[in-house]
Amino acid sequence: MPTLRPITPADVEAVLALNQRDVVLLSPLDAARLERLRGWADRADVVDVDGEVAGFFLTFGPGTPYDGGNYRWYAERYGEQFYYLDRIVLDPRFRRRGLGGLVYDAVERDAAAYSRLTLEVNTDPPNEPSLAFHARRGFVQVGERDYGDGTLVAMLVKELVAPDAGPTPR
Repeated sequence: MPTLRPITPADVEAVLALNQRDVVLLSPLDAARLERLRGWADRADVVDVDGEVAGFFLTFGPGTPYDGGNYRWYAERYGEQFYYLDRIVLDPRFRRRGLGGLVYDAVERDAAAYSRLTLEVNTDPPNEPSLAFHARRGFVQVGERDYGDGTLVAMLVKELVAPDAGPTPR
């Protein structure tokens, strides 16, 4: 049974290796940067499958000192009403087992208190599987960022309602 749990010092090597494998779609990460991000993150978790790190993810609520440009892009537009998924990485050996859905279900529950979940997905180089996954989950593109180095990302948002908010008035 997969579980989500905070990253521990014993997980750092596996987390860094997973990030490096997909670094073209992510930003570089070393142990010092991971430690700093863990300090700012709302969640810095691994996906644990039978004691093995099958993936990891980082989320940030509003108002943190996180210095990521995409996070700041959302903060400028949504103020305190956003929850940011910085990265999710799954080991290819564990893909197609519902782990992405497990993570997103948990993150969307957390994000509901902030009205929306925000993230970005590469469009150049294209990450077609990720774009399709997010479209199926109800994310819509609200912008685009060009990093000026040949990398282009779609800025995606999923509007959410807090579980205790009740139905939206008509």
